[in-house]
Amino acid sequence: MCSNCLENMIEMAVVMHDMRLIHTDLKPENILFVSSEYIKIPDYKSHTEGTFYKRLPKSSAIKVIDFGSTAYGHQDHKYIVSTRHYRAPEVILGLGWSYPCDIWSVGCILVELCSGEALFQTHENLEHLAMMERVLGPLPQHMLKRVDLQAEKYVRRGRLDWPDGAMSRESIKATMKLPRLQNLVMQHVDHSAGDIIDLLQGLLRHDPAIRLTAHEALRHPFFTKYRRF
Repeated sequence: MCSNCLENMIEMAVVMHDMRLIHTDLKPENILFVSSEYIKIPDYKSHTEGTFYKRLPKSSAIKVIDFGSTAYGHQDHKYIVSTRHYRAPEVILGLGWSYPCDIWSVGCILVELCSGEALFQTHENLEHLAMMERVLGPLPQHMLKRVDLQAEKYVRRGRLDWPDGAMSRESIKATMKLPRLQNLVMQHVDHSAGDIIDLLQGLLRHDPAIRLTAHEALRHPFFTKYRRF
């Protein structure tokens, strides 16, 4: 995984948030490489016969597109935003949202860059929240107590109504097979796994009030250590 690409992704969030803009729809499709040039290197992890190559971009420069859903920081933020797989818990629970919802999306994107797959592959709210708890730990009590009327059905007796409220056994199985965040990252990252895990845990904190800001993420040891070399 390219450290420059990750750092550039955080830097773009810094620029937007300093301009008091919330993108609200950060996802891989909306983050493009400036140049299409690439180099081919052998893929030694391939278990099939013959020589296989993977393509790495020559430049890590990226740009963000699709500002159609962008909101200003001072606007009302009660409506649903973000593409499903990159949607923050406060959005699903109807708690209102702000700059931290972009940071959550960036965290989901970084995990996807590690693993090659979307972190939360679901299309249903309760299952989505259950997957978050499976990967990242329990949702905070103070968030579950403040859910809006539409999200009350996802909470029972002060906790997520799971697995009792699951739509099917398949839904429960799909959630249970997900690994904890640190185990997922360690399956795909050969070095600096500890720093990446710590960064992701900061980006993917359930509580938006304590989630890393873009500026804080940019100062994380994963990037500061890399800059020394």
